[in-house]
Amino acid sequence: MGLAWGVLIVSGCLETLWATALEASDTFHRLWPSVLFLVALAASMAGLSYAVSQIPLGTAYAVWVGIGAVGTALYGMAVLGDAVSVARLLCLLLIVGGAVGLKLLP
Repeated sequence: MGLAWGVLIVSGCLETLWATALEASDTFHRLWPSVLFLVALAASMAGLSYAVSQIPLGTAYAVWVGIGAVGTALYGMAVLGDAVSVARLLCLLLIVGGAVGLKLLP
């Protein structure tokens, strides 16, 4: 797996971090979650920017969003009390499957 793919995966995880920090910032009324949001957002965007220099834009963006969406949804279920159901988990697996398919298929 090339460096660009590794950076893309880390950037997708940072997307989850900035999304959860945004929620914790209480509409930017709490300092440290707001700072974490800004730092994670900048790093995530920088990583995505690097990745798209070597990975097709559509693939990189879909994988980045997929990682962020799945990570944020799982965080919501595990920490924030969002609903957990077999159907919701299957939907998350479909997102992962789509991202993997974009990586593996020509």
